[in-house]
Amino acid sequence: MPNLPKYDETQLRVRYGETDQMGIVYHGNYAQYFEIGRIEWLRKFGLSYKEMEAEGVMLPVISLQINFKKPARYDDVIKVKTQLSKLPSVTIEFDCEILNEAGEIITTAIVGLVFMDIKRNRPTRCPQYILDKLQN
Repeated sequence: MPNLPKYDETQLRVRYGETDQMGIVYHGNYAQYFEIGRIEWLRKFGLSYKEMEAEGVMLPVISLQINFKKPARYDDVIKVKTQLSKLPSVTIEFDCEILNEAGEIITTAIVGLVFMDIKRNRPTRCPQYILDKLQN
């Protein structure tokens, strides 16, 4: 993928409300961490969900495969590493990792989203303006 950054890293601190009684991040919160990573990755290209929706395109998640390797705990500083798998077509797919402060991979994920035409509520090809921003 020419001209695409290899990955983007977003640093987060685990909040108390994201953990269970044992102080470990509740598994459902990882989807939000991966969303934060995608949003920040897209921002690097001058793209946002808000602007895409204004242009008539939404990006719902259609698949999420998560592999948990080690727990994240309350007050840990974690890095969400996000990388585009390939140039998008009707779908866009991201490879994600979450690393702990020691740089160890604690969680990996593959997140798939589909470009949807808001008016027709049907899948559509990735808009050209998005491809242009990703390739330049």
